[in-house]
Amino acid sequence: MTKTKNKDETEEKSSKSSSKSKTNSAFVPVQPFEIIVFGGTGDLARRKLLPALYHRYRDGQISDDSRIVGVSRSKHSRKAYQALIEKYYHEFAKDEDFDAKLWGKFIKLVDYVSIDVIEDKDWSALSKTLSTKDELIRVFYLAMPPRMFADICVGLKKAGLVNDKSRVVLEKPLGTDYESAREINAGVGKVFKENNIYRIDHYLGKETVQNLLVLRFGNILLEPLWSNQAIDHIEITAAESIGVGGRGSYYDGAGALRDMVQNHLLQLLCLTAMEAPTSLEANDVRAEKIKVLRALRPITEESADAKTVRGQYARGKVDDEAVTDYMSDVDVTESATETYVAIKAEVDNWRWAGVPIYLRTGKRMSSRRSEIVIQFKPVPHSIFGKTRLNPNKLVIRLQPDEAVKLWFEVKEPGAGGMRLKTLPLNLTYADNFAVRYPDAYERLLMDVVRGNLSLFMRRDEVEAAWKWVDGILEAWEQSGQRTVLYSAGSEGPAEADDLLGGSGHKWSKG
Repeated sequence: MTKTKNKDETEEKSSKSSSKSKTNSAFVPVQPFEIIVFGGTGDLARRKLLPALYHRYRDGQISDDSRIVGVSRSKHSRKAYQALIEKYYHEFAKDEDFDAKLWGKFIKLVDYVSIDVIEDKDWSALSKTLSTKDELIRVFYLAMPPRMFADICVGLKKAGLVNDKSRVVLEKPLGTDYESAREINAGVGKVFKENNIYRIDHYLGKETVQNLLVLRFGNILLEPLWSNQAIDHIEITAAESIGVGGRGSYYDGAGALRDMVQNHLLQLLCLTAMEAPTSLEANDVRAEKIKVLRALRPITEESADAKTVRGQYARGKVDDEAVTDYMSDVDVTESATETYVAIKAEVDNWRWAGVPIYLRTGKRMSSRRSEIVIQFKPVPHSIFGKTRLNPNKLVIRLQPDEAVKLWFEVKEPGAGGMRLKTLPLNLTYADNFAVRYPDAYERLLMDVVRGNLSLFMRRDEVEAAWKWVDGILEAWEQSGQRTVLYSAGSEGPAEADDLLGGSGHKWSKG
């Protein structure tokens, strides 16, 4: 494990841990439920799901009547699984105020069942473990490869484990293209109704992502400016300083476009560009998002070179530590898989005509950050002589330090002429909110129990995103567009600067 990875993980986890004095006592408890986590010994369960459930228990949202059942092929006793979960909690969560007594109460909720879902057997063991209480909400969380989703759902139905209060959570990526996503959706849809299917994207559970809706539709100041009349261009960035880690076998068959753009970045684009929904009800919000996806201008063989850049990280330095190249990380001698992609997207509707929306994601970049940058147009005429005026800019930082900053031109105090300076109005979450607020998975898990679908993707939404991404994949293949190299620890390939330079734009430096 590299020093860089340790640093990134520490940054992410330290933001989630806090003392009991900062625990928010206003959390509303959810109804008793049982959650069955398929892939219960996997990376996602160990790092995110089980710690998230413990934090919600610690804050009083989960009652002692609820149950948590891990499921995988591995043979573990209940006691051994509980010990494993505690071990990984200490390793990943880094909770400075771990309460052994409280953990002892929480772990009593946790059980384990070994099922070989590939061989489609041992379902009876799960049947015997689950509660017979009709009032319990039952959540099946499929932290498994998407190709297995439909078969697992069929197995659950055959075992008589699906009832009216059953819900299924599907982890991304949902398929590898439009056709595979459609097949998965159809298979799961034979067992679960659409309103009981929760397609999860953890980016949508982040506080600042949700705050984007409030900023846009809860403040009269911004909404009149939120169009091509005042906005010059938009940037959406999801940069990582880590490499592919232990995901090499998956990643080399997927790449950055499928892994990040099809879900995370397009969801952020939808929330940024959509019209005001009638309400915050799930179908109202999702109806507006689907309109944005359908309005995205297709990228074709003829436009691919001008509107997209594919990159792959080479050797370099991240935080002054030498790191290897991508092909060494995935142990292959040849690969055209992109670890970086930049796209000039355009939404063909009245609000956004003429406003480019630049999407960018990459691994082994100079720093870890996810943000949305709204770059406003310059003033039509300057009365300040040769003094340079920087256009206003709204930066919505999703991670690592959640914040909203609106940059203004102001006069520097003092005599001696009109000296201007660009300064932000700064809403940094850590400075303005003393309480510990739930992380993305904590929030989304509780929304599943509540039956709140507004932060989850609808079937047609996923498929529309894949149609647009499939067009890019096809354009790359037809045009023979190559993958260019960029040094690890950099801001990505130089070609990505040219993508903006033709329109006179530059990437934000964060």
